[in-house]
Amino acid sequence: MNPLLNLKHLLAALEVQKRGSISAATEPMFLSQPAITQALSKLERELGATIFTRTSKGLYTTEIGKVFLNRAERAIQWLTLLDSVFTRKEKIQRRLYRTITTTQLRAFVTVVQCGNYSLAANKLNLSQPTVHRAVKEMESHCGRPFFQRSPSGVEPSWQARQAARYVSLYFSELAQGLDEITEFVGNASGSLRVGSLPLARTRIVPQTITMLLEEFPSAHVSIIDGAYEEQLDALRHGHLDLIIGALRNPVPSSDIQQIPLFSDSLHIVVRPGHAIATDTSTSVLELQELEWVAPNENAPARAAFVKFFKDHGLKPPEHVIECSSLMATRGLLLESDRAALLSKKQVEIDVDHGLLAISPRKLAGTDREIGITTRINWKATKLQARFIALLSSDLLAEC
Repeated sequence: MNPLLNLKHLLAALEVQKRGSISAATEPMFLSQPAITQALSKLERELGATIFTRTSKGLYTTEIGKVFLNRAERAIQWLTLLDSVFTRKEKIQRRLYRTITTTQLRAFVTVVQCGNYSLAANKLNLSQPTVHRAVKEMESHCGRPFFQRSPSGVEPSWQARQAARYVSLYFSELAQGLDEITEFVGNASGSLRVGSLPLARTRIVPQTITMLLEEFPSAHVSIIDGAYEEQLDALRHGHLDLIIGALRNPVPSSDIQQIPLFSDSLHIVVRPGHAIATDTSTSVLELQELEWVAPNENAPARAAFVKFFKDHGLKPPEHVIECSSLMATRGLLLESDRAALLSKKQVEIDVDHGLLAISPRKLAGTDREIGITTRINWKATKLQARFIALLSSDLLAEC
């Protein structure tokens, strides 16, 4: 299933659940009883689940219906924020989300993501005029244009970008709701999208995912790497469920939370046979004179790298190669006498196989907090919660 459920049908189901009957939902929905009855039937058919039990006294929400509608209500909450983005001049009682359609929302958010109507149409498998018309209709409801032309297509306004984030989170929440329906009937074939930072890529995330799939072989898992800033943006837009890796201080956004799992220190990593590979007496001055492969500027490991030298009254090395890729770092170390500052967990497989070596020189003050980053109001499905439980228990067993 996919989260392209009819928004009006979702709203009708929530009104019926709230009021206990179809007739009571007609006024707030501006729909007739037959129209609401038809909307509920179509929604249940799309979900493959019975949301309401019909009795002579009214409609009662089933257990599976409560699970899904709870998630649908969370999804709608994101759309209620559209009113805070688009301040309309005319006094309109109806909220924006009650005037727009799923087709318009999908077209709008895809054009924002692609920055081009043709690319968006291709992604949605629709014609370009269809996508353009849907966006224009939503612009009309919101009372302002979303885009201006750019050399590569269109450039969204800041209001459009903010609205697109809320719409993306709406669709993400619905996708979780669909996963919860499959979980309810005992078929855990849901999805998990993990952002993996450098430390977690080599063993922590792959090992936990392997354990998860032993329990839930039908689950769809995506492991995404990339720069922290890219992953944070994906998380805040609902394209990732969580990020595993070094935590940031201060927290970079008010809408995310960081959950520490363990503290990790950094070590000097070199090629086997390097002069400092087995030397415990290497001085800080000698370390300053080495050629380095260093983490990117905004990474906590780079801050630890700089702090280590400053704490010893020395200027941090300036002529460094910035690299966040372990594969590229490994190649640079093997082909030269450069050194890198890495976590022991990152390179333990390479060290075990004799590809890299860890200097016995201890580096004080290089500890970083490693943990999980999620959105503050994120609610995990059973599959996602199990991943976090396995991750935590695996790390706890190591400590």
